[in-house]
Amino acid sequence: MKKFSMIALIILMSFIFIFSRCKQGEASTPELAIDSTQTQAMLPAYGGFENQVEWGKHIVTIGGCNDCHTPKKMGPNGPEDNLDLALSGHPSQMPDISINRKEIESKGLMVAGGSFTSFVGPWGVSYAANLTSDSTAGIGNWTEDQFILAVRKGKYGGVSGGRNILPPMPWPNVGQMTDDELKAVYAYLESTKPIHNIVPQPQPPVMAMKK
Repeated sequence: MKKFSMIALIILMSFIFIFSRCKQGEASTPELAIDSTQTQAMLPAYGGFENQVEWGKHIVTIGGCNDCHTPKKMGPNGPEDNLDLALSGHPSQMPDISINRKEIESKGLMVAGGSFTSFVGPWGVSYAANLTSDSTAGIGNWTEDQFILAVRKGKYGGVSGGRNILPPMPWPNVGQMTDDELKAVYAYLESTKPIHNIVPQPQPPVMAMKK
């Protein structure tokens, strides 16, 4: 009888222990949920970067904006970005490409100039824009809305009635960025060193000029 009572007591104590552990688990679940929510709220809002400007710089870098908007200079391994002129567009003092434009345009080809900031194709001649924060030659006086309109709609100057932005600017692709991404890019460009380089206006196709 005593043996049976002892066994019953052990079983009862085991049940109480297991039940109490379950209750503790239930009580801790809301705390874990709160901690998880707090952790999510503490995560950086700028793509994992410290601030909006740094995020924008990252997007500009991986997006290849320097490929066209930063003039090139010859380095030991070939053309490389001239960071003294970063994002300042086609140098205003650089002469045009000396080629047979009619032949290039008629054959649907594209040729890049020596600094890789000017381009000849069926559309004529286009020049990479100055994206620095300069208030007269760059985008320093642009609003955020103007910048987004220019990229989303391909309108020069960010004006709805402006001319179309010419190739090879891939605005249909760049325009797929989210609003937050474009705002970050704008914030970074507005933080850049202003470079007063007035980019030439584009030239129409040779055949159009002869009409």
